[in-house]
Amino acid sequence: MNTSAPQPPFAVQVEDLVKTYAQSEALKSISFNVAHNELFGIIGPDGGGKTTLFRILTSLMLPTSGNALTYGYDVQKDYKEIRKIIGYMPGQFSLYQDLTVEENLQFFARIFGASISENYELIAEIYDHIKPFKDRRAGDLSGGMKQKLALSCALIHYPKILFLDEPTTGIDAVSRMELWSMLKSLKKKGVTIIVSTPYMDEALLCDRILLMQEGSILDSNTPKGIINNFQKQIVAIETHNNKESIKGLRRLPYLDSVHTFGYEIHATSTETIDTPQLKNDLEKMGYQDINVRNIEPTIEDCFMDLMQNNESHG
Repeated sequence: MNTSAPQPPFAVQVEDLVKTYAQSEALKSISFNVAHNELFGIIGPDGGGKTTLFRILTSLMLPTSGNALTYGYDVQKDYKEIRKIIGYMPGQFSLYQDLTVEENLQFFARIFGASISENYELIAEIYDHIKPFKDRRAGDLSGGMKQKLALSCALIHYPKILFLDEPTTGIDAVSRMELWSMLKSLKKKGVTIIVSTPYMDEALLCDRILLMQEGSILDSNTPKGIINNFQKQIVAIETHNNKESIKGLRRLPYLDSVHTFGYEIHATSTETIDTPQLKNDLEKMGYQDINVRNIEPTIEDCFMDLMQNNESHG
């Protein structure tokens, strides 16, 4: 790796990137930048274009049009250089199932001309969790342990940028928390991290985020910035039958949107919502045990609102 090369202005630069499959557009002319030493989140549901974007930025797939630079290298021309300076953890476990934990790590270190000993400090916090199982085959590990091994293998050559495609999907809540704690520690060591996730609550753990839906960017900002830009009043509603009361709420002309959020219903309006009036309207429809309260928006509320606006202007 050429460590003397000057640092480019951004860790990642994307301009008007398009990827088309047959008759569908997986990426629709998207543009954004990722700063150095940033923990950058790409947030969106399945089918949003996250994996396609990662494959292009890691030089595994060519775009249909547009430009993208990973650490200053062109994703179409400089794939050899890109693969030397990135770590990539795909969404599905892709290590060698029949090799042991230690054998997988040694294999990936050799591929990059590195050794476990020279970069062990970078992976120590992660690898120490699975070191007691170093002689166990990778295929026999739990989901959380597999993710830790994959992350260790992606880091063993000390990459400048780490790409993690939905690293917490399919693992338990404790492993999710541990993984994000490890990512925070890696950021302090100077690694730029780009992580995709369908979990909206994980957006709050990132420095900046990109909200994606069906190949388009809905918004990009800090999590706090996206929430602060939410210009509607929002209330949480509970009744004895939320499923049925959603139908009644959607008939009220002063509400802009009505969605299920866990055990509650969230409703928004650009106008002031009179909560006693809303409760009274629900009672007239025959609903009981009604609770209505004002709340602060979450990232998921913002995503739903942006998605609705995007569809209405589409």
